[in-house]
Amino acid sequence: MSRRFALFLTVVAAVLVALTLSNIRYSPWTNTSARSVDQRGPLSEAERANIELFERVSPSVVQVAARSGAANPLAEDEGGEAGAGAASGTGFIWDNDGHVVTNNHVVQNGSEVAVRFASGEVARAEIIGVAPNYDLAVLRIRSARKLPPPVALGSSSELKVGQSAFAIGNPFGLDQSLTSGIISALKRRLPTSSGREIANVIQTDTAINPGNSGGPLLDSAGRLIGVNTAILSPSGTSAGIGFAIPVDIVNRVVPDLIKNGRVPTPGIGIVAASEAVSTRLGVEGVIVVRTAPGSPAERAGIRGVDFNSGALGDVIVQADGKPVHRLSDLTDQIEQIGAGKSIRIGLKRGSQTRDVTLDIVDVGRS
Repeated sequence: MSRRFALFLTVVAAVLVALTLSNIRYSPWTNTSARSVDQRGPLSEAERANIELFERVSPSVVQVAARSGAANPLAEDEGGEAGAGAASGTGFIWDNDGHVVTNNHVVQNGSEVAVRFASGEVARAEIIGVAPNYDLAVLRIRSARKLPPPVALGSSSELKVGQSAFAIGNPFGLDQSLTSGIISALKRRLPTSSGREIANVIQTDTAINPGNSGGPLLDSAGRLIGVNTAILSPSGTSAGIGFAIPVDIVNRVVPDLIKNGRVPTPGIGIVAASEAVSTRLGVEGVIVVRTAPGSPAERAGIRGVDFNSGALGDVIVQADGKPVHRLSDLTDQIEQIGAGKSIRIGLKRGSQTRDVTLDIVDVGRS
């Protein structure tokens, strides 16, 4: 009898609970009107600064779409940068003449290019210059109703690790996205598709994803400090390690692209061993494998590797008075001086050292 009584009490309790919930749900006295909105206090100073930065700079940031073959240049795919014959990235207004800066890898296979402004207006553009060694390209807008103002320029030489950084772009084809973070590191080296390295690259934890390529990296004043170009991620999405080409390089390369459609590739005419080879041999410096015929290096008597005996020739250990530990140290000094000028190179051959002065030439024309 006690077991039946317990079961009876359980059933009664369940019925009472159901009736109670039913009364609560369907009670005519339940308030069904919308709740009033609680007023918040004023935005913080940091929030106001972020909003002002985005509203001021975002109109000058555009989506760049390139078409190869018969693909639609405005087609968007999930990755934001690679589809069936179409590529999508970001760019920004460089000057009042309608020039747009973006990444070379965004437009390198494009036969037609279009840009979409923040307003939604679409305009055709033409590629007027590319610099694969720096992963930069310049477009010119063919027609647009009214151009937004150019993005203000900053300086990458003044950057400090830990300062704020902001990126505006089109990740995964999404329009006008703002992300923020800090400068995580400076003086990184970034390989390019041309086989060279970009020196002094900016590393940031500001979220950069496919589709952000070619967009501006900004400081807290809204000034351009870099051009977003790559991420380091096993998954292909932001892992907190993004890279940007420093604005000081951009400001040196872009005027040449606008004027000549190309940028000189300054060099002295050597083929250098890879850093891995130098490490295996325990050599600190740039091992000269061979010199180009008729080059400044050959005329100065710089000797490469003797492939018959395997003996090393010259190792470059200094450039313009600064130590050379790897190839990017040498190319950085050569690029800063520029073609048409000369550079003093420190060489080591066996136990002997000597200095030579070489002309810097545009090896890209060779």
